[in-house]
Amino acid sequence: MHQEELTLQILRKSESIESQPSLAKELGYSVGKVNYILKALIEKGYIKAQNFANSKSKKNYKYLLTQKGLEEKISLTEKFVARKKKEYDELTQELQAYRQSEIV
Repeated sequence: MHQEELTLQILRKSESIESQPSLAKELGYSVGKVNYILKALIEKGYIKAQNFANSKSKKNYKYLLTQKGLEEKISLTEKFVARKKKEYDELTQELQAYRQSEIV
């Protein structure tokens, strides 16, 4: 998976993250990698992290997507869709070539 795709997945799930370990497991990455990317997204201003004031565990955070984060999410989604469309077109051409070679 591309770094941009992982960033997009985290941005897409930002407001429903229960914990970094659960997100890491869901995405198939280490907690360290997810933590690293989340911190980078926070530093860039794409996500805000808020600590639950009434939580007994100081490890519980709520992640909120900012306006800047929404704009990045849209941009990354557009790139992802364009890349997948290109892959689809290439596979379609390849399939047509296979079918034509069967006829000959």
